Order: sequence, then structure tokens, then C-alpha cells
Amino acid sequence: MIKSPLNYTGGKFKLLPQILPMFPKNIDNFYDLFCGGANVGANAVSKKVHCNDINEKVIHLFQYLQKVPANQLLKMIDDTVLEHNLTDSRTYGYSHYQCDSSSGLASVNKESFIELKKEYNSLTTNSDRKNLLFYLLIIFGFNNQIRFNKKDQYNMPVGKRDFNSNMRKNFTAFIEHIQTHNIQFTSKNYHEVDIEHSGNSFVYVDPPYLITTATYNESDGWNETKEVELLKYLKTLSDNGIKFALSNVIEHKNNKHIVLDEWVKENNFNCHLLNFSYANSSYQLKDKTAVTQEVLITNY
Repeated sequence: MIKSPLNYTGGKFKLLPQILPMFPKNIDNFYDLFCGGANVGANAVSKKVHCNDINEKVIHLFQYLQKVPANQLLKMIDDTVLEHNLTDSRTYGYSHYQCDSSSGLASVNKESFIELKKEYNSLTTNSDRKNLLFYLLIIFGFNNQIRFNKKDQYNMPVGKRDFNSNMRKNFTAFIEHIQTHNIQFTSKNYHEVDIEHSGNSFVYVDPPYLITTATYNESDGWNETKEVELLKYLKTLSDNGIKFALSNVIEHKNNKHIVLDEWVKENNFNCHLLNFSYANSSYQLKDKTAVTQEVLITNY
């Protein structure tokens, strides 16, 4: 499995062993309309993969990573780490910085990380330098996550880790994969993506989950109106003979997603429960065993 270098909220890497076998075979065009960290798109088997996300910064980063050779990217990362006086535990070990793996490197990198953020936030237009710094912020940021404030400035605090051997290995494998496979990255609203209606097209949708409290649902982000619009869009795709799969949550902390449940029943779609053992089963409303019931809904 190819793992995204981004620790994206709602990332599907751990669910791939269950999700991927449920996708159709012989796909000509695979569309991941809310690709996020691109874990699903990077592992999809298709003649062409279209990874789309409304987050321009993430897509610009992927486009940058796709065009620069892996060995060159690694050298630029190492050089920028040195330039900003950040740690390199892969080379020197934790003892060099008078700490260990459990306590982490946050206190050592704190001031350098603040300066890294300042440089990144001072760059107002998309550029190779900005994309490189963005990835450095993800590497050294808290839990390798992405967050911007209302002024569109990166504002995650420093994290415990650096560009260690494991992260470097995953990064290199991801880069080599997206550079050697037919993958296109775009940043549009999902309904603006041009879906090829001829041949075997397949659409995968992993939107923000309406009934959970993830950060992307805050500040008037994803709401019921947008959810209903998406469900109508998927119904239109289905009416036009295009297969789709929708990741979502049908129940969360005893809060049931009634709109989704009724939509599934009304259209006779299939609703498969995804669970922590990654075993495949059909969703039953009577099943109350899971606190959060994540599902994959298909029209085939």
C-alpha cells in the first residue's frame, strides 16, 4: 500500500484493505472528488486516476511533488532543514538533541519552527519554495496535520517528530508512485470536475462527515444543505449509468444520519459497514455495537 505523506483529517489509509476490494474491476477513469491526502487515489487501480480537492494548497503541493525527482526533493528537504536549524534525528539520533523518542523534539524545534512558519506565511503566491516549506511545516508540525487560521496563515504548533527514516521511506514511495502512474491533481468544486461518461468511469466520494465534529465542519464548513446537494449529485451520476462509492458515517455517538439513511433506502443503494477489524459486512440499523459506524455506500 502507498501511504500519503500527509496526515489528513479523515484519511482512509487504515481502511484501504476493506475499501479497495469493493471497487469495480477494469476502471478506465477513477475520480476521487474529495481526495484529501490522496490515500485512496494513490492506491486505486485504473488506467487514469483523477484526484481532486477544493484545498488548493494541498493540490499545489501534490503537483509540485509530482514534477520534481524524488532524490532532488529529498536533497532540498535536507538543505532546508539545515537552513532553518531544525533537527535531523535520522542522522544524529535523539541523544544528540538531549531527548528521547517518547519526549520528542518539540522543545528543540520550537523556535526554528516559528521562523519556518513566518517565512511560509510571508509568501503570498504559489511557488516551488512555498510548496517545499509547506511540506516542511507538515513534517515538523503537530501530528503532521494541516490547519490555517481565518487570515489563511498556517497555524499548527510544533510537533514531536522530524523527517525520520520511516517518514522518508513513505514519502519516497509516494513520490515515485505519483510520478510513474497516470494521476492528475486538480482543485475544483466536486461538481465542476468533468466526469467521462464513456468507458468504465468510477467516482469515489469521501466528503466531510456531517454528523461528526471534525475541524472541517467548524466555521460554517460542511452542512446539511451541502450534504443534500452532494447526494443529489450522486443520484444524477447513478441515473447516468456511472458507478460510485460514498464514504460516510451513518451513526456517531447515538446521533443517526437520518438524511443519508433515508436516501440509501429510497434509492435501493447498498450500504456496507466498515469496522475496525476491516471485515466486510452489510449495515443493519439494529447494529448498535459501534460508537461510530462508518460506511461505504455503493450503487452497484
